[in-house]
Amino acid sequence: MASLGIITRKSLFSLLTIASILFFLSWFFVLRSTSIDTSLFTNTNTNTNPLPVVNNGNTEARIRNRAILNDSVEEEEAELPQQNDVVKCNTKIKAILKVYMYDLPPEFHFELLDWEAQGGSVWPDITKNIPQYPGGLNLQHSIEYWLTLDLLASEISSIPRPSSVIRVRNSSEADIIFVPFFASLSYNKFSKKTPHKKKGNDRALQDKLVDYVTNQELWKQSQGKDHFIVAHHPNSLLSARMKLWRATFILSDFGRYPLNIANVDKDVIAPYKHVIKPYVNDTSDFDSRPTLLYFQGAIYRKDGGFARQELFYLLKDEKDVHFTFGSVQRNGINKATQGMHASKFCLNIAGDTPSSNRLFDAIVSHCVPVIISDEIELPYEDVLDYSEFCIFVRTSDAVKEHFLINLIRSIKKDEWSRMRDRLKEVEDFFKFQYPSKEDDAVQMIWQAVARKVPAMRLKIHKSKRFSRTVTMEEQGLKSIPSPRNFW
Repeated sequence: MASLGIITRKSLFSLLTIASILFFLSWFFVLRSTSIDTSLFTNTNTNTNPLPVVNNGNTEARIRNRAILNDSVEEEEAELPQQNDVVKCNTKIKAILKVYMYDLPPEFHFELLDWEAQGGSVWPDITKNIPQYPGGLNLQHSIEYWLTLDLLASEISSIPRPSSVIRVRNSSEADIIFVPFFASLSYNKFSKKTPHKKKGNDRALQDKLVDYVTNQELWKQSQGKDHFIVAHHPNSLLSARMKLWRATFILSDFGRYPLNIANVDKDVIAPYKHVIKPYVNDTSDFDSRPTLLYFQGAIYRKDGGFARQELFYLLKDEKDVHFTFGSVQRNGINKATQGMHASKFCLNIAGDTPSSNRLFDAIVSHCVPVIISDEIELPYEDVLDYSEFCIFVRTSDAVKEHFLINLIRSIKKDEWSRMRDRLKEVEDFFKFQYPSKEDDAVQMIWQAVARKVPAMRLKIHKSKRFSRTVTMEEQGLKSIPSPRNFW
């Protein structure tokens, strides 16, 4: 009986073992036959937004800095990047940002350039005559002018330009809505009050703009969250900004804006248009630029500009340092051009506001910028690493005796040459021109605007969550009746 029990237990154990093996084998073959798609667990969607930074077949600068606008992408011969490598692949990009532009009356834009509308036309015929923007320092804040021209050109096939941004006439097709008010020019022309008037022409024009825009159905639908307005001069749109703050602003910096009105999450920082002449066919090197450190401009400034005065007294007696007062008067622009072209490093110190066009003058001069401005915000910094071609110094360190000059003298020829070469690679990103060209300042600003579009849509969609409840409250209803009230 004992031996029979042992045999029975052995038989049961064998049967269980065989059954287990057959069970696992059956599941193995079932899983193989179903061919589970690993893409369910791996994101291979090439249309994810934002898209990766890719090479367009030109320089490594474009590899690192090219920004993609939206999901319309065609890929060819893509190669997976190796770890720690810059993303490199042969990719053709066709990205379209669709912009709806209000047909504002001419008094808000080209009429400020002394253009006269003819035949009821709102816009000039840019195939025949392009109204010219005033020169001098006016040009540094001319951003809205270049963007408006580019949108008008997008409707004319004979004008050669990048196809990344187009104007659409149907607002339902648009990604964003542009308010083409030449705010900086209005401030420069009309900011002073006219005698015997309570407010100047600039303030009157802003009031008219607010009235026009806020009465548009498109504004009412989104409360302006999908609109954008250029106010590049720090004092432009001074009154209207408080009423149009839900829109995205294109600014030079946030120095004169409350945080709730403008901030880096909502708005776009655009470069100044450089005033001095670019260094074309630059063959200079470290040894052929005799001036070590260059600054020419207003020395005594208010607000955050105290550092200029401090640095003037620290540096004025240093050899191979040029630190003097200067302005656009008395051939000042030509003198600054010559000075920057002959200098290794150019100071960009905070003045009345954190930024100035001096930084962009330095970039097109291939003079390595030394930025002393703790609150500065820089254009396209989400896709461009300024530390590759700029030196940043905290104000508290810069005003210490010998600190700044010792730092600059410690940068040797090889390091300076690498930064100068990088300046040459990125300088086109800061050049305004018409017609616009690929990856120039106009296109880079459009790309920066496009990167704000998803956040705009998110705000709009979230604002609609309780729209049904709000509508009922407006009709005097407190809540939806419960089912029992219907019986």
